[in-house]
Amino acid sequence: MKKVNEIQHFLQEQQVDAAFITTPDNVFYLSGFASEPHERLLGVMVFKEAEPFVICPLMEVPDVKAVGWSYEVVGHEDTEDAWEVVLSTVKKREVPLNSIAIEKSHLTVERLERMDEIFDKVQFTNLDDQLNRMRVIKDEEELNNLRKAAELADYAVEVGCREIAEGKTELEILMAIEFEMKKKGVQKMAFDTMVLSGPKTASPHGIPGDRKVQKGDFILFDLGVVYNGYCSDITRTVAFGEPSDEQRKIYETVKLAEQTAVDKVRPGIQAKELDKAARDVISDAGYGEYFTHRLGHGLGISVHEYPSVTGTNDLVLEEGMVFTIEPGIYNPDVTGVRIEDDVVVTADGVEVLTKFPKELKIIEA
Repeated sequence: MKKVNEIQHFLQEQQVDAAFITTPDNVFYLSGFASEPHERLLGVMVFKEAEPFVICPLMEVPDVKAVGWSYEVVGHEDTEDAWEVVLSTVKKREVPLNSIAIEKSHLTVERLERMDEIFDKVQFTNLDDQLNRMRVIKDEEELNNLRKAAELADYAVEVGCREIAEGKTELEILMAIEFEMKKKGVQKMAFDTMVLSGPKTASPHGIPGDRKVQKGDFILFDLGVVYNGYCSDITRTVAFGEPSDEQRKIYETVKLAEQTAVDKVRPGIQAKELDKAARDVISDAGYGEYFTHRLGHGLGISVHEYPSVTGTNDLVLEEGMVFTIEPGIYNPDVTGVRIEDDVVVTADGVEVLTKFPKELKIIEA
């Protein structure tokens, strides 16, 4: 339980008595147990000077033990006050509890008030920055999971391209992709799969529907899968039939912007330099107003995690960081194009995990 030990060392350094982690992704990161608890309480409590424990719904206790969690697992029934179970378990540790580090970005006001009530006179400090520092650097096991997730995402785009036909709806193509992913053993997608066609490609977060593919459309795929708890996230845009000159120009501009940013990735570069590199290409081509979002985001257990790759982020890249690079141009009068890759900062440059070709793919109409 190396990651639990890291939290414990952090608590010792900061002279904080305990940490209570409740984000499902961070519970998985520390314990190996993946669950969506909904309204029920799920958490890992780590102490400066005592044994940690997992609190979970009673029905999930065997599942926590099955993943190899070697410390105490405490279950609570639906009819119990889960916080009283937490309190009684803490008291058994017989250690002082004057301060607790929490995920301020996740813990609800209701839960914070409840903790304040049961742990009398406790001071709360922030754990988010420490968890971000830990999760932002991926080890080799994590990278292997991300590589496999990316490989499956590449295949999903391939399936989507094969399914394109005049008169077929976005949802029909989407269903074919996800069916093939199930056949590959993928339990769930990393987020809601996007298949957008024609003018809908100009909406960065458009919703697939019953629009039928037509000759002359660009079709945008944005999708990812979860493999061993780790996410991929790829976007490719393809043409159905011969594109117009303006469509082709937009595509080539995005492709150049994306590759320019990828080529700059290496240790020591600031995140904002990547955003600027891609944005300058798009602006110089006259499309600056149509690139309306950040360049990318961190990727790992969560499909969107720290860091945010923006034009204002001074974060210096380090080996082992994983994030997306996904510039786009969204002109509602012509088309939308986005190209997205998952990348790893290596010792001397970059490894691109997603490998589906980026040359403009023209599918015969």
